[in-house]
Amino acid sequence: MKREHIFLIFILLLVFLSVYYLYQILSPFLAPILWAILLAIAFYPISWRLQRLLKKKKALSALIMTVLVVVVIVLPASLLVLSLAYEVIDFYHEIEEMLKTGRLQSYLNQIGELPLIKNVLQRLREYVDLSQVDPLNFLLKNVQQISTFLFNQTSNLLRSISTFFVGFFFTLLSLYYLFKDGDHFLSKIKEVIPLPSKERELILQRFKEMVSATIYGGILIAILQGILGGLSFWVLGLASPIFWGTAMAFLSFIPMGGTAIIWGPAAIFLLIQGSYLKGILLLGLGVLLIGTVDNLLRPLLVSARTNIHPLLLFFSVLGGIQAFGMIGLVVGPLIITFFLTLVEIYIQGIKEF
Repeated sequence: MKREHIFLIFILLLVFLSVYYLYQILSPFLAPILWAILLAIAFYPISWRLQRLLKKKKALSALIMTVLVVVVIVLPASLLVLSLAYEVIDFYHEIEEMLKTGRLQSYLNQIGELPLIKNVLQRLREYVDLSQVDPLNFLLKNVQQISTFLFNQTSNLLRSISTFFVGFFFTLLSLYYLFKDGDHFLSKIKEVIPLPSKERELILQRFKEMVSATIYGGILIAILQGILGGLSFWVLGLASPIFWGTAMAFLSFIPMGGTAIIWGPAAIFLLIQGSYLKGILLLGLGVLLIGTVDNLLRPLLVSARTNIHPLLLFFSVLGGIQAFGMIGLVVGPLIITFFLTLVEIYIQGIKEF
């Protein structure tokens, strides 16, 4: 074996070991760093204009941008999560009180006397023996279990606030330096990518398109769903329409459930309380109006702009969330984008060959 080959193998081994141990060192902070990168990309146009306005004073511009992100996104989101947590706790105590006083059982009995429910049960009895089944008791137990589950999860969330603030600090620290030195970091990344200039720019361009489509498309859909959800609550005369509309806007980023996490339980609770018309109307508005916005616009705003099939995009988001947590909303599609871009480069290379 030639001396040059031995040297190359030795260098590659050192690179592999250094990358492995670098990952071990940074792995506890990967989530805050990734959130900082995504926020820096989303706010880059504003940051670039601010730097020009301040005549390239990068440190001052980065500080202003970091404070802006806190004021515009992080602070409202944190307050909303805390408010939702307390709302869930109040809901649990309300269900608990209704169980103790027997009001919940009374409401369920009233639901069971509705002509529609009676007809459904009558039809079921033609095919299934319901003599040993008490649907109302089954529903009663499940309502209690669901409320207890939500209460426990909310309690866990409140106990995890200290952990959140630690990660929040690292995100802000990373975000400041990305605003300040992001251009320098990007130029270094370009130098490291072992591809010709054309293919390297293609990968970076596809990444930029995916992040922009996911973030800006998601924000537009969130705003629309939040407005429609808040208006639905306001038209039906429900409490705190602005708060619940804002909550639906934030929850719209979650692919499974999304805004239904709010309007679904609210509709069920209205039915349990005996407000049958409002409950049915809210279910209809949620399914036919609020949910339709996501189904129609997301493929148009994200899939069409990134040339990724909606089904593949759907599974990439779900798989990303399972693998990386909430940051997987963007990381999952980015990995798919990277894979498809490499396939495209490979196919183009074969054609040229």
